[in-house]
Amino acid sequence: MCRAEMPSRSTAAGAQRARGFTLLEVLIALVVLGLALTALVHAAGVSVRDFAGLRERSYAGWIASNVLTEARLRDRLPATGRRDGQQRFAGREWYWRLEVEGTQDVRIRRMAVQVFTDAQRTDPVAQLTGFAGDSVQP
Repeated sequence: MCRAEMPSRSTAAGAQRARGFTLLEVLIALVVLGLALTALVHAAGVSVRDFAGLRERSYAGWIASNVLTEARLRDRLPATGRRDGQQRFAGREWYWRLEVEGTQDVRIRRMAVQVFTDAQRTDPVAQLTGFAGDSVQP
């Protein structure tokens, strides 16, 4: 007669163990996954903030360059003093300050441009310095 084989206890215990993960193992895996995802979300947020700041500084640099170039084209030897202005660029208002100073050579002027995001002009986002005069080619 055919005799049914009964699995031994060690084989039965191995089959139960190989079936799946314990609740504790699943919880630990979820905690590790949660920590990794939290770090990833934080890194993505920092990256987005950095990109926004870079974009703002790039726009401000372009505005400073434009102000400097316009001042050079308007007058070959600009008068000394300070001028404030504003312009709309990239969907927002930007405020700038141009300071023209004399140099040791009376035919050359030093021009410093600062660009701000606020009307009070407290913290410049970009600064650019250039020179203009009779002996300076743009």
